[in-house]
Amino acid sequence: MKVIIQKPVDKLGNPGDIADVADGYARNYLIPRGLVIRAEKGAVKHAESLKRAHGARVSKQKGEYEAVASRLIQVGVIRVEARAGDEGKLFGSVTAADIADAVGSQSGVQIDKKDVHLDEPIRSVGTHEVRVRLFHEVEPVLTVEVVAQG
Repeated sequence: MKVIIQKPVDKLGNPGDIADVADGYARNYLIPRGLVIRAEKGAVKHAESLKRAHGARVSKQKGEYEAVASRLIQVGVIRVEARAGDEGKLFGSVTAADIADAVGSQSGVQIDKKDVHLDEPIRSVGTHEVRVRLFHEVEPVLTVEVVAQG
């Protein structure tokens, strides 16, 4: 069944896209939830307007997130205090939640811990590069300095 996507659907498309899906998937899941409508003759113009509106909305959001990213980069180094031993090894680790809290308190920009991408938790004192994914293609890299408490 050919359908026009009304709201973003993972692995299917964005608003305004026309997709071919299984009849049961469309009838039982997508249409009752208002995610798609049947692609009929008059609906093609509707699909084009949905696509334009979605594009405008995404570009506006991207501009807003780029401004937030520039504010984060202007802050410079984010300092995080943690308990450490004599040789600079931490007694625990600095997690994405710790970094998100530090960014919020030092820059005034609140970010979610899910947006902070660490390959592995930070377990040593020093400077580390951390990527923050704010939006599609907007990923500033922050410098996080871990210092020993006390």
